Amino acid sequence: MSRVAAIDCGTNSIRLLIADAAANGAPGPLADVVREMRVVRLGQGVDATGELAPEALERTFAATREYATLIKEHGAERIRFAATSATRDARNRQVFVDGIRDLLGVEPEVISGDEEAALSFAGASSVLPATGEDAILVVDLGGGSTEFVLGDSSGVIAARSVDIGCVRLTERHLRSDPPNAAEIAAAEADVDAALDLAALTVPLGRATAVVGVAGSITTITAHALGLSEYQPGRIHGASLDLETISDAATNLLEMTRDERAALPYMHPGRVDVIGAGALVWRRILTRLASVSNGNIRTAVSSEHDILDGIALSIRAGE
Repeated sequence: MSRVAAIDCGTNSIRLLIADAAANGAPGPLADVVREMRVVRLGQGVDATGELAPEALERTFAATREYATLIKEHGAERIRFAATSATRDARNRQVFVDGIRDLLGVEPEVISGDEEAALSFAGASSVLPATGEDAILVVDLGGGSTEFVLGDSSGVIAARSVDIGCVRLTERHLRSDPPNAAEIAAAEADVDAALDLAALTVPLGRATAVVGVAGSITTITAHALGLSEYQPGRIHGASLDLETISDAATNLLEMTRDERAALPYMHPGRVDVIGAGALVWRRILTRLASVSNGNIRTAVSSEHDILDGIALSIRAGE
């Protein structure tokens, strides 16, 4: 066995997975040792300023210090740190890169949208049943970007990353509490334009199933299931009809911040951006229902995503 440490640093959160894997790229599932998440909002203001804010960098560095301690305690042999949308967009990303290198002793990778998409698919598909010739669409709804990855048992068919996410759209449009009709319409227009871009690369109509990953989608699933707390075991693999998901998303979007904060499964760092995440997921599923001619009637949530894909990529590279 080989013990690896994967870190996914996104626009809203930074997450750590320490896992045991079969060595030398041998197949088989990862065995979790540690899974951690900190909401650091690295992408605070990036859409407007084009730079990572000093306070956002410090929050991220503080979380990374904690992760460095855990990695040392658990004896991980190899580390991969992947940063995504907010860091790709920032003019001052070298400050971030230098800080992470000093804390972890490894070079952080600012990965492209295409690689982010491929890693998301690898992580989600690693725990899905074999699909044969069917094409699955994995949607990774992040803070600054959303990845659409169509693939089957042989791998990725097509992928596209677009600049819509729960932090980006909240900062850009959803300023009222709750958002008003004009703000929602403006945000939906952005999502529709991004979907048009994604469809130029990814044949959305070919998908026979859709899997949603990342915190916005799993939180919407928790809301739809009416959980009394956040329960990954209940959320992972949950297949819900599109109407149920849409109703849950609409309900979250129309809530006040205080109402969302009172939900027992709501992470405090997600309270102010989940409305935008719900809007994006609802709009995506509406488009998929249309282009699939009714073939897609449900969506599955997965707790396994790009973080697992990063860990698997370490194993594959051994």
